[in-house]
Amino acid sequence: MGGLCMAVQLRRVGIDSFVMLEKEDEIGGTWRDNTYPGSGCDVPSHLYSFSFEPKVNWSRKFALQPEILDYMKHVTRKYGLRPFIRFNTEVDEARFDEAAGLWRIRTRAGEEITANVVVSGTGQLNRPFTPDLPGIESFAGKAFHSARWDQSVDLQGKNVAVIGNGASAIQFVPQIAPKAKKLTVFQRSANWIVPKADRPYTDFEQRMFRRFPWLVKLHRLQIYLRLELNYLAFVRGSFFGKLFEKASLKELEAHIKDPELRAKLTPDYPAGCKRILLSNDWFPTMARENVDVCTSHVEKVTSDAIVTRDGVSHPTDVIIYSTGFVTTTFLAPMKVVGRNNVDLNTAWANGAEAHRGVAIAGFPNFFMLYGPNTNLGHNSIIFMIECQVNYIMQCLGALRNPKVRYIDVKKEAEDAFNRDLQEDMQSTVWAAGCSSWYKTADGKVTNNWSSFTAKYWWQMRHPDFAEYRVVG
Repeated sequence: MGGLCMAVQLRRVGIDSFVMLEKEDEIGGTWRDNTYPGSGCDVPSHLYSFSFEPKVNWSRKFALQPEILDYMKHVTRKYGLRPFIRFNTEVDEARFDEAAGLWRIRTRAGEEITANVVVSGTGQLNRPFTPDLPGIESFAGKAFHSARWDQSVDLQGKNVAVIGNGASAIQFVPQIAPKAKKLTVFQRSANWIVPKADRPYTDFEQRMFRRFPWLVKLHRLQIYLRLELNYLAFVRGSFFGKLFEKASLKELEAHIKDPELRAKLTPDYPAGCKRILLSNDWFPTMARENVDVCTSHVEKVTSDAIVTRDGVSHPTDVIIYSTGFVTTTFLAPMKVVGRNNVDLNTAWANGAEAHRGVAIAGFPNFFMLYGPNTNLGHNSIIFMIECQVNYIMQCLGALRNPKVRYIDVKKEAEDAFNRDLQEDMQSTVWAAGCSSWYKTADGKVTNNWSSFTAKYWWQMRHPDFAEYRVVG
């Protein structure tokens, strides 16, 4: 989504001297990769789309993966982006040549590409994390990550083990549970899960959206404002957070009658510290006779079972990892080297950070989409990406001046921004004691934005070039 948004805006202002480097053989990013049963978005469809390219005929309030991918392909076709994409081109290294004022990009195939500007649109949820389970090499069955779903595996009548119970699991587990002979969910911690207000759009609604485009804009605004208010639930000790907890516990009590199972599925941390999940069928699925929730740690894997720390052997034919992604290293495994041969991994030794989530001191003419501290727990990341693209396009406007070689955000500006951001973060539940993919092992929240998206939009309306070194 980030790369497509950037490319559309470049073409809109007449910049055609750009290339998009895509490591896979098709567009789509996370919506190309996540083809597991039930894969879909937890942001309402009309807001999980570009403001400049509204889709009036979304089939339902929360779109599923095939429809989102089709939308992305539509955007690619309409704006003529495919000729600018080099598929099967993975970047190995990007190195800034200060004397020339250029970036030298080396691909995995050994090709070198030079560019005045580099924009990273790799996202935060791109590299699946797969735990190294002792004995996994002896397992005789199939094992795969949910983000690399093996469509050839038939789960009918099988003993299925799902490692993890996060945002992907709550979508695919209800889909596969009726097929499995026995399905065991290995849970590290329970989730706060609230009902998902999903339903198909009626034919009448879609006709009205087609006939009156302003209704789409109004509907989108209504969704945005409602989600924006949800930020209040992520303020520590807030009344709105308690409402989320109350709604989740009500659903839990309505569907889970077994006290022991209910205790397993009750979180022991504030709502929002980990991602709040949306589902209407998770709790009913957990109550099925052929579904078991195991909270004991996995000790080892044998040829046909998973053995947990309590000594129980769980017969297993298929292992599905729903263990999330490597999120806090952002651009890895790419090597990015800026001025004075500083490696980005060195600059980020204490956790990733950037100025307004898009620029990094010492890395001139390098910008990020969906970079550090721009993820959300309450609204649409597409909104954030459009704010970032608007900001970067204005930076490119400055760089089109033939007297300007590069711009480099000042370290003091980046530090001041991140100091304020981390101070704001302390008032949120993301900084509470639980572990999550939002933070490093040391507890620094590197992924989430710390306030309302309206505040981010306000800060990103125009770059303040006093915060940058402008080098002629």
